[in-house]
Amino acid sequence: MTKQAATARVCMMAGKIMLECGAETYRVEDTMNRIANAYGLKNAQSYATPTGINFSHENQDMTYFRRVTSRATDLHKIAEVNDISRKITAGELSVSEAKLQLNNISQAKLTFPAWLQIVAAAFVSGSFAIMFGGSWGDFLPAFLAGGLGFASMLFFDRLVEIRFIAEFFASFVIGLAAVISVHYGFGQALDRIIIGAVMPLVPGLHITNAVRDLMIGHLVAGLSKGVEAVLTAFAIGAGVAVVFAFL
Repeated sequence: MTKQAATARVCMMAGKIMLECGAETYRVEDTMNRIANAYGLKNAQSYATPTGINFSHENQDMTYFRRVTSRATDLHKIAEVNDISRKITAGELSVSEAKLQLNNISQAKLTFPAWLQIVAAAFVSGSFAIMFGGSWGDFLPAFLAGGLGFASMLFFDRLVEIRFIAEFFASFVIGLAAVISVHYGFGQALDRIIIGAVMPLVPGLHITNAVRDLMIGHLVAGLSKGVEAVLTAFAIGAGVAVVFAFL
């Protein structure tokens, strides 16, 4: 494999990791171009969307393409790729060393285990219930509903591998848990409990990235991320609405 081909693969690997972990489109393209320029590839051109990346450069007949099928949120991996990019720009890493480190990042598991994510989501849910005007009596119901909902989302996401369905059932579980807790006098403000419990499911990162991509001129990526955020919000609302439909 020539150095140019190896460099192109390093650029593609860095871009793929960042896209899979929720990075903004412009950040992905900028990182790939910086790596290419640091290794001597002239007129490097990268184009990224939420579902795929393209890369090409001068003196190369082929264009590299890689599809991105799964996306999550892992800011730690994004920071690690950025750190490798800075080291490459400073001339501290060879192509083979950069490829090895990127491969290690790609194969690494999530920073936090599932049980810790569930516990964190539960605490976030209870805290938001208080912040949105609920009483301290609503903290524990929101805590339990948020934890159950997030656990359901992780379970259904692995079961069906369709994020919309996973988020729908997660919000359904949240609404059901909130209604049951208020019905038996365990909670007080039903709306505060539900609002607090669904907050860990809200696509805040997608909304932020969509706005930033639109403002910087990446219209395709911005619109697609915005639509994804709207679908997530619809799934959350629909799951809760189904619970109220059967009351």
